Amino acid sequence: MNVITKAFLVSILKLLLLQICVSKDTVSVNEPLADGETLVSRGEKFTLGFFSPGNSSKRYVGIWYTSVTLQTVVWVANREHPINDKSGVLSVNDQGNLVLFPKNYSSTTPVWSTNVTTTSSTSNSIARLLDSGNLVLIREDGRSVAWQSFDHPVNTLLPNAKLGIDRRTGLNRVLTSWKSLDDPGRGNWSRTVENEATPETYLYKGRVRWWRSGPWDGYKWNGVPETGRKFIFNATVISNNDETVFMWNTTDSSVIARIYLDESGMVSRSLWHAQDKRWIIFYSAPTEECDYYGHCGPFGMCDPYKAGVFECSCLPGFQPKKSSDWYLRDGTGGCVRNPGVLTCSNGEGFVKIANAKVPDTSLAKVSLGLDLKACQLECLRNCSCMAYSIANVKTGTGCIAWFEDLIDSRVFTYGGQDLYVRVDAAELAKYNNSSKNFLAKRGMLAVVLISIAVPSIIGLCILCCWIRSKQIGRQQVPKLPDNYSIALLPFGDGSKDEFDEGLLSLDVDAIIAATGNFSFANKLGEGGFGSVYKGQLGSGQDIAVKRLSATSRQGVEEFKNEVRLISKLQHKNLVRLYGCCIHGEEKMLIYEFLPNRSLDFFIFDKARRCLLDWGTRFEIIMGIARGLLYLHQDSRLKIIHRDLKAGNVLLDAAMNPKISDFGMAKIFGDDQTEANTNRVIGTYGYMSPEYAMDGLYSLKSDVFSYGVLILEIISGRRNSYYLDEDPSKNLIGLVWELWREGTALDIVDSSLGEAYPAREVLKCIQVGLLCVQENPTDRPTMSAIVFMLGNETALSSPNKPAFILKTRQTSTSSSSTSKIASSINDVSITRIEPR
Repeated sequence: MNVITKAFLVSILKLLLLQICVSKDTVSVNEPLADGETLVSRGEKFTLGFFSPGNSSKRYVGIWYTSVTLQTVVWVANREHPINDKSGVLSVNDQGNLVLFPKNYSSTTPVWSTNVTTTSSTSNSIARLLDSGNLVLIREDGRSVAWQSFDHPVNTLLPNAKLGIDRRTGLNRVLTSWKSLDDPGRGNWSRTVENEATPETYLYKGRVRWWRSGPWDGYKWNGVPETGRKFIFNATVISNNDETVFMWNTTDSSVIARIYLDESGMVSRSLWHAQDKRWIIFYSAPTEECDYYGHCGPFGMCDPYKAGVFECSCLPGFQPKKSSDWYLRDGTGGCVRNPGVLTCSNGEGFVKIANAKVPDTSLAKVSLGLDLKACQLECLRNCSCMAYSIANVKTGTGCIAWFEDLIDSRVFTYGGQDLYVRVDAAELAKYNNSSKNFLAKRGMLAVVLISIAVPSIIGLCILCCWIRSKQIGRQQVPKLPDNYSIALLPFGDGSKDEFDEGLLSLDVDAIIAATGNFSFANKLGEGGFGSVYKGQLGSGQDIAVKRLSATSRQGVEEFKNEVRLISKLQHKNLVRLYGCCIHGEEKMLIYEFLPNRSLDFFIFDKARRCLLDWGTRFEIIMGIARGLLYLHQDSRLKIIHRDLKAGNVLLDAAMNPKISDFGMAKIFGDDQTEANTNRVIGTYGYMSPEYAMDGLYSLKSDVFSYGVLILEIISGRRNSYYLDEDPSKNLIGLVWELWREGTALDIVDSSLGEAYPAREVLKCIQVGLLCVQENPTDRPTMSAIVFMLGNETALSSPNKPAFILKTRQTSTSSSSTSKIASSINDVSITRIEPR
């Protein structure tokens, strides 16, 4: 065999091997796809094939991520017409349509078809799976696309796919949920894009509007402030004569991300975390009362940050339509105009509501050429105009004017926009006088501050009980005794968003009166920090006053830290701080009053923990997780709590958990993962080993504490619980041994009896053990924990946890030796050592 012949044969062999190795990415007349075979996009990002969802045996054709180990289907062809066995074949027919038949079919009608109308035979058409996840049907010319799966989404919107209306073809791309995890058929939930002039996305349950995003304001959806954070998501809205569509992508093409509508009606955007092998949710809705469409009815305003009171109120100039319903906390009936008729052009004007989610714009008129001033004049001239706002915040142009009901409005702490509501002259005067009084009080206060600023700020910044004006009713100029001085604490740079709203003063006598001079009858409890008292202001507002004792381990820095942090945090699972006070040697914090005290009040008491069924315990576990996720990831600050324990989780009237006590918390930079301290603070038993022994703390320190809490909630036992037969083993050690033996359910609180779902409880135990693993890098993030608890997903096996033993030794031989102070009553501790 000569050299030329040999080279030729080698080339042929290489070509054959290449054809064998290259994955198939097309379907044609001559190359159908049978059940058991798959298409893989050229970059191996997506796979198309037959699958059976959940516990179903029915067969569907779908597309899923190739590299995502937890099979995640993003599109289904025959979602309403499954095949009952594995005889399915996907092919292109003589008319150029992609069709699905059972293998041995006798009917000419396919189970599913692209159903594209053609005028001639196009048997050379092919269907190709692209790396975008789009399945396209390409005509025989090789260039024109006759049909694409992106035009027929199911429950997932992939990057660069469109959601919305194509007016040229009449096509409306809508997300629809699956019926269940076992059935990808069309469910009861759908998400649409509507309104040409002010595009919004709407979530429907059947035909009922359930949630809306608010209009696109040039940067983001007005009602979803989180979408304004660029991070790795970029969003685009296009609205013109041809189409009104929403599109999105990521700044890093290697990131696997999706927008998803699940079977329960939850809209979320998430990323795949390959290392943890799970989806991490970055945003989801609806999640709170004010998210639900029309929660406060026509002309109502929803405010979820009003602690302890009904979240619904009426817009300026309106009153509840049916007061009896509002007493029962039902605001869906909405509000009506106050008695008296607006007299057009007779002194009326507009009251501004800042950081608002503007009302539903499907009931509004939009004039794109006007700026804000022109918008005001246009609305003022028309007696039927109820309110106005800017359409495009980015450009400062476009006028939205409402002439009908103002429905589905709410407020945010940041990220909304200004809404101007029309009121009559009397109402306008009332608001103007209120503003003048507010400025006068601030001006008087400024004089006092200037006169004492230097000595107060250099020495000790004394603060007279600052109370948020929207939350506490009694507002008056501060009474200043001779031995009492006030000054603003130096909380930051004094920028506009240092606080979300202005703070007014309340004299210290009001707090003394509210608590009955701190009477024993009003005492709620006490700890190493001091005592907590219930109080009631003259307005009827219930409050809780945390009165730090002179010997409290929390000093001025911890006190200021708590005020600085919690004043900026807004979440339903975090306690609300109303104000604070330093008077002589005393330091006081004024919080919302939570009637069910703290979590340890229930779970560690034999009688009271019987009141906590499993459903309540699981909601507490989930609520704490959501609160921590907000602190770690979703708040404006990246915060480590550092003292998470049962005593620092408070419970409201509905047993919803709220994380409290931020005196020990630390702010982390966005790119910071770990820090070191020579002052270890926290509570023994909840502290992670790397923090307790070496002073190293990170987000995973809170994760450890959270894992301990989970095990306490499930078992009803303190972390310091020990077995009589093995006094060196604590609660974590006991759970670990039972887990290894396959008897983990033996740890479940006996007061639950058999009334709990074993599978869900086991999942929570496993999550708890994952959180208390010795190596911080092995512990999951809070976003992963929220996902694990809220979804059916495979969990990794936990490694051996960090055991904290009962026997503790203290060495004072050298400054480099660790010393751990402990407390048997769960009081926060502090350790100071030289470096």
